[in-house]
Amino acid sequence: MMQNGGVAYFSAEFGLDESLPIYSGGLGILAGDHIKAAADMNIPLTGVGIFYGNGYFQQRIDDGGSQQHLFPEVDLEASAYPVQLLRDDKGQPLIIAVPLNGRQVYAKAWFVQLGSVTLYLLNTDVESNSGSDRRLTDKLYPTDHDVRISQEIILGIGGARLLAALDIRPDVWHMNEGHCAFLTLERIRMLSAEGVPFETALEAVKASTVFTTHTPVPAGHDVFSIDMMDRYFGDYYWQLGTDRERVLSLGRLGGAFNMTRFAVSTSSKVNGVSKLHGDVTREMFHRWMPHIPKQDIPVDSVTNGIHVGTWLASGMKELFDRHLPSDWTVRTAEQEVWAAVRHIPHNELWEEHQRAKSKMLQEFGLPLTTFGEEPLIIGFARRFATYKRALLIFSDPERLARILGDQDRPVCLVFAGKAHPADGPGQDLIRKLVELSREERFKGRVYIVENYAMDKAKKLVQGVDVWLNTPVKPMEASGTSGQKAALNGVLNCSVLDGWWVEGYNGRNGWAIEGATDGDLEHQTKQDSKALYRLLEEEIIPLFYKRDDQTVPMEWVNLMKESICSLAPVFNTHRMVSEYWHKVYVPASERGKRFAADNFEVASRVAAYKQFIRNNWSGVRVRKADIMADQSSRIGLNKTAFRAEIQLGAIWHKDVRVEAVGSDGHCGIWKVKLEPVQQQAKGLYVYEGAYPDVSINLWKANVNVRVTPISPDFANDFEMELSAWG
Repeated sequence: MMQNGGVAYFSAEFGLDESLPIYSGGLGILAGDHIKAAADMNIPLTGVGIFYGNGYFQQRIDDGGSQQHLFPEVDLEASAYPVQLLRDDKGQPLIIAVPLNGRQVYAKAWFVQLGSVTLYLLNTDVESNSGSDRRLTDKLYPTDHDVRISQEIILGIGGARLLAALDIRPDVWHMNEGHCAFLTLERIRMLSAEGVPFETALEAVKASTVFTTHTPVPAGHDVFSIDMMDRYFGDYYWQLGTDRERVLSLGRLGGAFNMTRFAVSTSSKVNGVSKLHGDVTREMFHRWMPHIPKQDIPVDSVTNGIHVGTWLASGMKELFDRHLPSDWTVRTAEQEVWAAVRHIPHNELWEEHQRAKSKMLQEFGLPLTTFGEEPLIIGFARRFATYKRALLIFSDPERLARILGDQDRPVCLVFAGKAHPADGPGQDLIRKLVELSREERFKGRVYIVENYAMDKAKKLVQGVDVWLNTPVKPMEASGTSGQKAALNGVLNCSVLDGWWVEGYNGRNGWAIEGATDGDLEHQTKQDSKALYRLLEEEIIPLFYKRDDQTVPMEWVNLMKESICSLAPVFNTHRMVSEYWHKVYVPASERGKRFAADNFEVASRVAAYKQFIRNNWSGVRVRKADIMADQSSRIGLNKTAFRAEIQLGAIWHKDVRVEAVGSDGHCGIWKVKLEPVQQQAKGLYVYEGAYPDVSINLWKANVNVRVTPISPDFANDFEMELSAWG
């Protein structure tokens, strides 16, 4: 099998369908939607993950409200996607050897074909392994750190070896979260075995590697002790053509090895999953690089989307098909196509939503008759992590009881979600929710659906009336469940976090505009007050405002606006297209250039970086001045900056010198300074003029910065070095 070019997409989990439960939540669903969209669009992409023999746990909630964790064996025969064992040319299972803690562990591979995209899944249940090694890939996200690092070595190193065994040579390697980042070490090792020096191999690998980070939550970033790294890589370091300390330096952070830090160090492009998450990630990475202003941290963003064909209710699709072009689901997601939804008669859209609602109620066995015929149903379904604040709506129980218990305007809440087996506080939330649902004032008003998975998620995002999202801002990186709901005409009521900051327009749902400052208690109090006000004054009255035919016309107008404004943007076809143009194509071109002519560019960049590192301690800003006379202050002349820069052995054309300022309101501004005089060997005078006289420089915080530059760098701060005055 031979395949050159394309993208290798590595992820610890893939959510294709509930019948293949090798995913836990948003990251896996996103990965599954990503490769489905790539298949729809004929993007040359190969997925690499792990086949977890027992998948993610099945949830049962006992009579006391405690979450029980069941791990049944995954039934391949029941999978909606045919899962086949990968075999070699002789018909035997293809086996990959992976180094683990001084021993060899063997992995076989399964594969799933989705059109032009193949997803390969590694598994260690191989006869030649020991009993414990056969169990290494049983469970997703194990709590045992030894099993966790073993899985990540199998995914990263084993995945890279699998592609090599298949003679698949991608142009771009996409790491979806840091779990798979060890793949870069294996790629370096392969080049080292061919005689390529470590630093050259590192630059060549970086050039074609991209990294997507998905969360600002610490639990989402794996950290391993240095002792553990030594145990698992003691026999591997030397194969990389460098010393142990150099390898560890790529991921060392706070005395441990951080997989996100490592992924950033070995990638040429890093992105968050919404515009706001890009800002939050820059803030987080700024702690690693305090000498670089957070606005300059090289992190881009590609906002997540959802796969329309997976998440749109069949009845809604049939309705759209009657009013939209026949190829709308796959080929296009343009505004003008979705605008056709506005012409669907109100009663048809409302009736279809009511059918989806009835199917959901029947599926979950919820007694609709408790409320009459058409209760307002609010859905909250996601992982039960404390920052998602599932119980925010219960902040004032008496007020909530009055809202839900109105006989003329009935409302009910439906909750679903799992807490990780190691997340005690998350499981406490579930237990507390069960207790609340049993209180007399909430009986028949609050329901809990157990064992949340893709099948139940589809029913919920298609059948509820309002999708509630109440995270602590800005802890929600993107969130996609609300996008799935919006596609089906379900209205979002959400904190302005993640993707909703980009999606909300004032006419397509509701924004919980609470506090973003103060302590958590204050923020919770303000957010809950804002939520109650929306429910009492806007959401519930609008839902029950009906015409003669019992159709809530104004509510349906919001449904149409939600579909028309959100569906064309927050879908994986737009997302994958954005990855292709903004991330994959540049990385492919860069990777090819760095590898050409026996790695000539990679070698040059490696040597240049080494020279800069060796001599950077001699770089300093000796003196910096703002020069202006009275006339310049009223705008007749330009304010000038002057600085004396000691560069030592570094050439003046290998640095950028800037005056960098902040007025505390508009971020930062920069003025490039040019060398105007050489006072001595390695000592230069730089000057520059600031063209904008509207900012009062005398009140601004201004400094001078020196940064190493190269036309071969992927970004302005690739070396993470700056010298300041």
